[in-house]
Amino acid sequence: MPRKESLQNLRATLVRRRDALRKALAGDLSLLSELHQQKTGDALDAAADTVQDELNSQLVEVESKELVAIEEAIAKFQQGTYGDCEDCGKPIPLNRLRAIPYASDCIECRRKAENDVDGASPAVPWNRIFDMTEADTIEG
Repeated sequence: MPRKESLQNLRATLVRRRDALRKALAGDLSLLSELHQQKTGDALDAAADTVQDELNSQLVEVESKELVAIEEAIAKFQQGTYGDCEDCGKPIPLNRLRAIPYASDCIECRRKAENDVDGASPAVPWNRIFDMTEADTIEG
């Protein structure tokens, strides 16, 4: 399948996901407001409600960020720049776009960005974190 046709298929996927997220967020927000009005019970119920509210709030935040990224990707279709890396300008590989249709950068530029976090200390070697012994983590 040619790249242009694949990108159009991804656009359809983005539009469906955007619509689903909008519906989910509208439902989540209305459900949260309903739940706040129905607060009854003892201290344990209140604590459970608070934990659930926090989880719902975090989910809404994640979904909201994804929705913004999807809307930006759809706007790039209109500008004719969808599928191009924002950093280097090269086409983002289709496999990456299929995995993350709202990706705005290629894998190489993403890795550079993750390693150059504002000149901070080098990234934690997560693939080796569990190989460390307690002696490795205690200084002096």
